[in-house]
Amino acid sequence: AVRPSVSLLFRSCHPPKPSVIMPLKDLLHPTAADLKQTHKLKRLVQAPNSFFMDVRCNQCISITTVFSHAQTVVVCNGCSQVLCTPTGGLAKLAQGTRFRRKDA
Repeated sequence: AVRPSVSLLFRSCHPPKPSVIMPLKDLLHPTAADLKQTHKLKRLVQAPNSFFMDVRCNQCISITTVFSHAQTVVVCNGCSQVLCTPTGGLAKLAQGTRFRRKDA
C-alpha cells in the first residue's frame, strides 16, 4: 500500500483559502483625504497645516484673529475672557466660542 505524502494529506483536510485581492490605489491622483493625512512636505503641492481664524467671543460677540497653532493664551479684547489655550499642536478653543477660517 502506498501512503500519500504529507502535503496531500494537508490539502485534503484544509481547503485552500481564497486569495485576497487588494484594491488598487491611484498614486497619481490622490484624494483630498489622502493628502490631508500625508506630511506637509510630502504632498504633491506643499502646504502648511496652520491657518489664521476669526474667533467670536460667546459673551461680548467681538471677533479676534487667532493663529491655529497659538503658543500663548489668547484673551478677548472686549471682556478679557480666555478664547484659546495652547497645546502641543493646535490651540484648544474655549467652550462656546465659534471660529471661521480666514481666506488666504
